[in-house]
Amino acid sequence: MNNEKTQRLNRTKSHLKQALAHLITEKGYHSVTVKDIVDYAAYNRSTFYTHYSDKIELAEDLLLSMMKELEASVSKSYVSGQKIYTTKLNQPSFNIVLYIYHNRIFFSLINYDDTLPGLHTRFPQTILKIYNEQFDFETINNTPVNMEYFKRYTAYGFYGLLRNWIYNGFKETPENFIKEVIDLSKTHIHSVKYIGDQNTKQKI
Repeated sequence: MNNEKTQRLNRTKSHLKQALAHLITEKGYHSVTVKDIVDYAAYNRSTFYTHYSDKIELAEDLLLSMMKELEASVSKSYVSGQKIYTTKLNQPSFNIVLYIYHNRIFFSLINYDDTLPGLHTRFPQTILKIYNEQFDFETINNTPVNMEYFKRYTAYGFYGLLRNWIYNGFKETPENFIKEVIDLSKTHIHSVKYIGDQNTKQKI
């Protein structure tokens, strides 16, 4: 019973978050009201206030949950300690791209000025966090570089490509986009080693 109740509560929160995302694309974040959200999601106001104190709390929950899931999407492609040469990268290596595509309504919010608060900064910061915490990189010919700078350069370069892909309405298929990213990766990265699971265990 408790499990069923938890699932129901999570489902309700998910519907409210989806409603907010859709409404932002229609009228902009600041114009969306709690009434708009509950009407769109087909709930009443009391249901909304059972879960959130206001629209701001809902927006933060939406952003936080999506960024956490973005981070988690990466681990589905790798095994802890696994080292992959860029010549062997393939579509599953970029499950993060598929995650973004499958949640393109949310990630399209990056195209709007009056959008989810914090999205324009948290999205690229999350990409950098993934690079910093989940991967070790080896440069071509082991060229010595400041790895902190290298990860920042690579992460924000990847984010720039994602941003352009999203801005253009995902016209390029995920498969073609991933191929282009892999080809670019080969120009400066020799291999990547996934360390995400190890970092998680250390934090626990």
